[in-house]
Amino acid sequence: MALVHSATLAPSKQDLVESWLPARPWASGRTVAGKLAEYRFDDPAGEVGVETILWRTDDGAVLQTPLTYRAAPLTGAEPYLIGTSEHSVLGPRWVYDGCGDPVWAATLAAAMLTGGTQARVYIERDGRRDDVPPRMQVHGSGSPGTALPRTTSVESVTDDEDVTLVRAGDLRLTLARVLGSPIEGEYTLTGRVGDSGETSVLAGLRRS
Repeated sequence: MALVHSATLAPSKQDLVESWLPARPWASGRTVAGKLAEYRFDDPAGEVGVETILWRTDDGAVLQTPLTYRAAPLTGAEPYLIGTSEHSVLGPRWVYDGCGDPVWAATLAAAMLTGGTQARVYIERDGRRDDVPPRMQVHGSGSPGTALPRTTSVESVTDDEDVTLVRAGDLRLTLARVLGSPIEGEYTLTGRVGDSGETSVLAGLRRS
C-alpha cells in the first residue's frame, strides 16, 4: 500500500516536469495540457516514493514520466534529477526521472515478472485511512512467485526515439515515453485508463 498525504508541493509535479521536458528528445515541441492518470509501486523499504504520471499533450499524444521522490539526494544520479520541491508534510523532496533510479527499476521489474499491479493508494485524514480509487490499472505479464533479481544500480539510460532503454544489472528495461510506441520484451507491463480506456503496453523487460 502507498500512503499519500493531503499536502502541497512547491513547485508542483507538473511545474517540475514542464521545466524538464523541453530537453527530452521524445517530448520536443510538445506542451503538457494536463495530467491524464498515474500509477504507483511500493518501495519494499518504504523510503522512496515511486509514481508514474501520464500527461496529455497539446497535440493529443500521451507522455509517460516515471518519478521517484526521495528525502535526500541519490548519490551518482545527478543527471536524472528533475528538481527539488518542498512538501508541506514531508519537507524537502528530491525528484528524479525514475529511469535513473534503481528503486524504480526494481519495482517495475517486480511488477512485470510476478504479474503485479499498481500499489493500493490511501490518504490519511484525521487519523483515518481512506482509499484513493485508482485512475489507471496496470498489470505485469509474469507469474506470482517468480524469483526477482537484486537490482541496486542503473548502469545506463538511453533515449531511442519515443522509448527509453534502461540497463540495470541483468535487466534490460524498455519504457514507452510516448504511449503507442512499439515495446518488445520477454515480460511486459500493460495499462488502461479508466474502465473503458484502450490498453497500452507501457514497458518491457528482458534479462541478459
